[in-house]
Amino acid sequence: MPRPVLERALEAFPGAGFVNAYGLTETSSTIAVLGPEEHRTAMTSTDPVMRDRLGSVGRLVPGVQAQVRDEHGRSLPDGAIGELWLRGRQISGEYLGRRSVLDTEGWFPTRDRARVDADGYLFIEGRMDDTIIRGGENIAPAEIEEVLVRLDGVADVAVVGRPDDEWGERIVAAIVPRPGAALCADEVREFVRAHLRSSRTPDDVVLLSELPYGPTGKLVRRDLISQLEEAERV
Repeated sequence: MPRPVLERALEAFPGAGFVNAYGLTETSSTIAVLGPEEHRTAMTSTDPVMRDRLGSVGRLVPGVQAQVRDEHGRSLPDGAIGELWLRGRQISGEYLGRRSVLDTEGWFPTRDRARVDADGYLFIEGRMDDTIIRGGENIAPAEIEEVLVRLDGVADVAVVGRPDDEWGERIVAAIVPRPGAALCADEVREFVRAHLRSSRTPDDVVLLSELPYGPTGKLVRRDLISQLEEAERV
């Protein structure tokens, strides 16, 4: 859930118990939980580190271990972003008709980008397959999306990479404006540049009436990319 939406919900329903959970089919569902008290504590905190935990999926449940690894399989320190690997008795690494995908020490590759803070809070930064490689730099779309959902006039947003002869990939921000909003590409770029490094600034800004979502409510990025490709051919 986008942070601004969660913050408004917590303000609107102060007596409700909000729970955020993360898991995969291969992990027998939930492996991390951010509970109601953790939501309330983060929401009311003036410490930016504590407040940032509203964007986490909480801490690991008992019996599950996590590692964040770089592209060479090396374990990364707290706060660094890499691929999330999990290990535990509830973790399955076998698929019908395929060999096990667990490594020699029993770790399962989730293919999710993640980081873990010093107190064990897990932050999911998007799928590894969604990573944009621009000028040799790995860029997570979720990092840019998290900024753009805070821009006035933005109802929905998705960021994807498109082929580019010079940079390898271009950053494309597909935005659904709020009714009556008048957004322009320069305004979007300036907003991102004010909050992130300049290398995260979208090269292209495309305004759409809606984004493609699947039956479970997940953004279907491949459909969005196909939609952008079709628009380029017109």
